[in-house]
Amino acid sequence: MDKKKIKEKLEKERDVLLAEMKDMGKLNMETGEWEATPEEQTFPESDQNDMADRFEDFEERSSMIRTLEPRLTNILKALKSLNNDSFGTCKVCKKDIEMARLEANPAARTCKKHLEE
Repeated sequence: MDKKKIKEKLEKERDVLLAEMKDMGKLNMETGEWEATPEEQTFPESDQNDMADRFEDFEERSSMIRTLEPRLTNILKALKSLNNDSFGTCKVCKKDIEMARLEANPAARTCKKHLEE
């Protein structure tokens, strides 16, 4: 297993996720969780349609953050554990995770057999 290649892939995905999340929200330093922020208003007065559009956009941002945050967490955990002997080992059966799986998802914590666990 080429840990250097895996580390580079994880770092690249981490950077992409962080950039996307920063466009949609901010990290709450007190809770450690990402929170969506509304899109900046370009004009001072809004009618009901503009307000509805802003609310819809905010909901989309919230949804995306809820989707991306667990992925970012998994990547950060994988980067942290990369130098451990247990990296690349299934958390369920303790066997090696398939190389094809790690290449597709370097943050994988289980083998294909235990994918849903």
